[in-house]
Amino acid sequence: MSQPLPPIRRALPDDLDQIVALCAEHAAFERADYSPEGKRERLREHLFGPQPRAHCLVVDAPDGRTLAAYATFTLEFSTWDAAEFVHVDCLYLRPGARHRSLGWQLGKRIASEALALGARHMQFQTPPFNDAAIRIYAAMGARRKDKVRFYADRDDMLRFVTSRGVPVPQRTERTAEPCRA
Repeated sequence: MSQPLPPIRRALPDDLDQIVALCAEHAAFERADYSPEGKRERLREHLFGPQPRAHCLVVDAPDGRTLAAYATFTLEFSTWDAAEFVHVDCLYLRPGARHRSLGWQLGKRIASEALALGARHMQFQTPPFNDAAIRIYAAMGARRKDKVRFYADRDDMLRFVTSRGVPVPQRTERTAEPCRA
């Protein structure tokens, strides 16, 4: 007889070390580079700081000491839809937590939170070789939208900005200037 699914809960600051470890495992699973350097501090700020930017859900492993899974998502804005949407950045289950409907349950919880936030839709992403995630997202009713995703790190941005003699602006607060007609 299989064990009941553990409850999904919001991450706590005490989970940060394990979340960073899960991020490293997730990156390895997706064949991506990852450095844990500075991640704990930055995640603390973005998940638990005075103006949290991201949401993080976790699932405790049966041992009660480690995490079995995590998912992160943010509320974003779609210009084409002129509405907010939830972007699911990460959804990862350790191997021992897979094939038990936990990914499905995390997806349902995120969808519930997205509705509560007033999001118009959700977006997921996964590498093309992650057939299990693709099947889950399709079963959730999500439709595939193929795009090529690009990534430029800070050094890439600095090279680009300064390549034509454009000065790098000073960092400013994240307040949006309204568009003026």
